[in-house]
Amino acid sequence: MEIKINEENGGYVAEFNGRLDTPAAISAQQNMTPLMENADKEITLDCTNLEYISSSGLRLFLALRKETSLKGGKVIIKNINDEIKKVFMMTGFFNLFEIV
Repeated sequence: MEIKINEENGGYVAEFNGRLDTPAAISAQQNMTPLMENADKEITLDCTNLEYISSSGLRLFLALRKETSLKGGKVIIKNINDEIKKVFMMTGFFNLFEIV
């Protein structure tokens, strides 16, 4: 799992590459620190190359959403594949995030 974070247009874009399974979520949590620290901004999670997400990965997305809610920011998720979309729909996450 690789996460690339770039500052763009006053916000942040995080590109997820690989599988966000339970072991990867542990290191991903540390890699997402800049997003948590800037939760007052618009944060886009680009899932074009995200192959899989586990419940641990979902918790990371939820923690980021909670932090942005508290600080006045926003999370946008884009380019999720059909399998991840099914997971989001089954868990109710589809209604929690702006998905484009």
